[in-house]
Amino acid sequence: MWNACGMARHRAGLKHALQTIPPLRHEFWRDVAVLGTGDTFNQELEYAGRVADFLEFAELLCHDALHREESCGAHFREEHQTPDGEPLRDDARFAHVAAWEYVPSGLPVLHKEPLAFEFVKPAMRSYQ
Repeated sequence: MWNACGMARHRAGLKHALQTIPPLRHEFWRDVAVLGTGDTFNQELEYAGRVADFLEFAELLCHDALHREESCGAHFREEHQTPDGEPLRDDARFAHVAAWEYVPSGLPVLHKEPLAFEFVKPAMRSYQ
C-alpha cells in the first residue's frame, strides 16, 4: 500500500494494487487460523477481523485514489502536476466530499456531496 497508494501515487501503481489485493484477501480467508476457543474473549479473533477489514479498506482506498485524478493536499498523483512539479488541483471535478459504499460482490459505489466555498476559495499552494 505504501508503494502503490502512499503519499505519491500513479495510475499504474494503483491498478497493480487493485489486481494484487483480491488474491491476498482470498489467501487470507483460505489460510487464516484463529487459535483459542469461543468460551472466552479471543483477541486472536479480533486481530483476524482487523486484517480482513484492512484488506477491504486497502482496496477501497485504491479505488478512491484512482478515481481522484488530481493532486491535492498530501495526496500527490504523479500524472497531475505542473511543469514545476507542484500539485495540480482540479476543483471543477473534485470539490466534493466522497463517501464510498462497499459492495462485497462488486465494485464500490461513489456517493458525492458538493462543497460550497463562500468566503475562502480553494487555491493551489507552492511547496517549493
